[in-house]
Amino acid sequence: MKESIALMWRRLPERYKLIGSACENCKTHYFPPRSICPKCRRKGKISRFEYSGEGKVYSFTEISAGPIGFEHQTPYVIAIIELAEGAKCLGQIVDARLADVKIGDPVEGTFRKIQSDDPEGPIHYGFKFRLKK
Repeated sequence: MKESIALMWRRLPERYKLIGSACENCKTHYFPPRSICPKCRRKGKISRFEYSGEGKVYSFTEISAGPIGFEHQTPYVIAIIELAEGAKCLGQIVDARLADVKIGDPVEGTFRKIQSDDPEGPIHYGFKFRLKK
């Protein structure tokens, strides 16, 4: 998946940190960020929120046939992570095989290479998760 350099740089905040939003009215957290709280609607006041990266495995599976750009990384484990603050997000579990992962396992966010466009193109980094020891 080739991206322009300009687009890649505009997406830096969401790739390098777990940035979401929180409604100051109902105290609900959202990831990815939302501009309107679905619970409070117009009464809600949305603010930027940075997640700790701590959480637990809510559900998971192993990808054996990766999409274009990720074929060389297969097999890999991908999971829905329930973050400590309550929101859920999708992320890859690194440094683990399918047999190592169980629902409820604690995880922590880590910064890793996601992909590179070609040997001389930009390298895309972002957050992934690893099992807590």
